[in-house]
Amino acid sequence: MPSIYTCTMNPAIDVFIAVDKYLPNAVNRTIEQDVQPNGKGVNISFVLKMLGIDSTAIGFSAGFTGSFIETELEKKGITADFIEVEGITRLNIFTRVYSEQTEYKLVNPGPAVPKESVARLLDKIASFTQGDTLCVSGSNPVGVPADIIVEIAKIANHNGVRLVLDSSSKAVINTLAYKPYIIKPNIDELAAWMGKSSLTDSEAIEYGKKLAESVEHVLISLGANGAYYINKTTVLHANAPDGEVVNTACSGDTMLGSFLAHIINKKTAAEALSFAVSAGSATAFCKGLTDFSDVDELMKQVTVQNI
Repeated sequence: MPSIYTCTMNPAIDVFIAVDKYLPNAVNRTIEQDVQPNGKGVNISFVLKMLGIDSTAIGFSAGFTGSFIETELEKKGITADFIEVEGITRLNIFTRVYSEQTEYKLVNPGPAVPKESVARLLDKIASFTQGDTLCVSGSNPVGVPADIIVEIAKIANHNGVRLVLDSSSKAVINTLAYKPYIIKPNIDELAAWMGKSSLTDSEAIEYGKKLAESVEHVLISLGANGAYYINKTTVLHANAPDGEVVNTACSGDTMLGSFLAHIINKKTAAEALSFAVSAGSATAFCKGLTDFSDVDELMKQVTVQNI
C-alpha cells in the first residue's frame, strides 16, 4: 500500500502568547500562552491524522526541542523518522497584542545541517516507491541549499512518487520540469516567483494556469480572500468564511493538508477546495491547529465558483 510522508527540514516549537499591551523596555506579562510542535510538514501530518490518514514525518531534528516535536507526533500515532543533527530545533514566538489588534512574529533560523545529513535525507527520499506521496514544506535550515527541492523533485519523478510542495523559494519554478503533483503558493509567493511586487486576480489566474501546464493541482492561497484551485481544464475560486483571526501561522498548512486528504479520498476539486478553505480559516480563528469541530459550520459560508 502506498505511503505518505511529510518532510519538514526546519521544524519548530511555536510559542503563542497574548498581551494586552506590548511596551518596549518593560516587562510585558502574558495573559495567554500555548506551546505547539510546528513546522509546515509536521502540521500536515497532524491534519492528515485528524482526517484519518496516516503519514510518516521526516526531516531534521536537533536537541531537546526536536525531541519534544518527535514525542508529540508519536503521541498522536504519527511515525517520526527524523535525521538527528547538532544544535537545537528552533523556537518561534507569536505574540497577539489585543490593544493593537495585531500579531508579532519572531521566527528563528534553526540549526546548521551538515552536508552528510543532507545526503542522508536524500537517500531516505530515494527509498520511497511508486505511488507514495511526499509533502515537502517550509523553509530550509542553515546548510541546506535552496535548490534541494529540485533534487527532491527529480528523485520523486524518477521513482513515481507524488510530490506536494509548499515553499516560498523561487527554486519551486525549477521543479516544474519534474511535474510536481500539488503546489500551494500564496499570492505573495506567486508574485515573487514571477518577478512582480503584487498580482491582480487575473494575473494570479494567468500564472496559475501556466503552473498547471506542469502541475496536476495548483492551490493559490489568497488569505482573507479565500483561494484559487487551478488545473489544466478548471479554475475555481472559494471565498473565505468570516471570523475573528487569532493566529495565521498554521492556516496554510491546514488548507494544504485538508485539500490533500480530500484528493486522497477521491473527492472532487470543488469539494476539496471548499473544505480546505474552511479548515484553513478554522485554524486562523484559533490559537493552534483546528480540531475541525467548526469546519462544517464554516463551510456554509463558502461558495465555490467556476471562473
